[in-house]
Amino acid sequence: MAFLETSGGGRVYFEHYRGERIPVFLIHGWGMSTQIWSTVTDQLCIEGHEVIAIDHRGCGRSDRDFSDLSVSAIADDVIAIVRLLDLRPAVLNGWSLGGAVAVEAASRLGDRAAGLILTCGASPRLTCADDFPFGAEAGSYDGLGQAIAADRAGFFRGLAGSVCARDIGQAMIEWMTSIFLESAPRSYIALVEAASMDQREQLAGLTIPVLSCVGAKDTVIDPELGVQAAKCAPHGQLARFEQSGHAPFLDEPERYMEVVKQFLGSVK
Repeated sequence: MAFLETSGGGRVYFEHYRGERIPVFLIHGWGMSTQIWSTVTDQLCIEGHEVIAIDHRGCGRSDRDFSDLSVSAIADDVIAIVRLLDLRPAVLNGWSLGGAVAVEAASRLGDRAAGLILTCGASPRLTCADDFPFGAEAGSYDGLGQAIAADRAGFFRGLAGSVCARDIGQAMIEWMTSIFLESAPRSYIALVEAASMDQREQLAGLTIPVLSCVGAKDTVIDPELGVQAAKCAPHGQLARFEQSGHAPFLDEPERYMEVVKQFLGSVK
């Protein structure tokens, strides 16, 4: 257990598992925590990888009362942890909103970033535009804070139930709901901000290999976003999970790990 002391005085929780093989930095989705990566962490450690996982500001065991909960601020924390640990060049793996964080961090880490995995990532943009006919309608996330405030438990229970395409059981849904409910009241700000971001230029500027993992049955974000992310990156590749929703690592865990391990093995 470790904490990053940020310049503003807040603490960000992270986990660090040492290993000889290439480091993998796991960045969870909106409202979640490092707990969601438990099985992935176990498998990577078994393979001998160094693994780092972070709780976003306002999530998990990180402080809840940060004034800045933006994607950029979370990326700052990722970068600060990379430097604090003096990591070898690492592969960043961002799930959902964590994908936007991972792109932001990778674009600023230079040669400290060895590769990028977007797992149903919220990138290159969450909402459509005149030249980007994918994603949600503009303004779709504007009422998010009010929707959560109206029925916080019901909202997050419904979201947890929509993460996977297969029947993962009520216990798993309740577990994810409990993680969501631990997030700070203002954590929705990161997602609202992400809805106005456009990371196409950042992806196009990356010289590292990029793997975009897409759940074909994803109902949380448009699967086409992952397709476009792979197209934007000069060294992008696409892995499509036909039986998965928003979390291939839960829907198709064995294949997901096979794909990830193959990618990690190709990263120099």
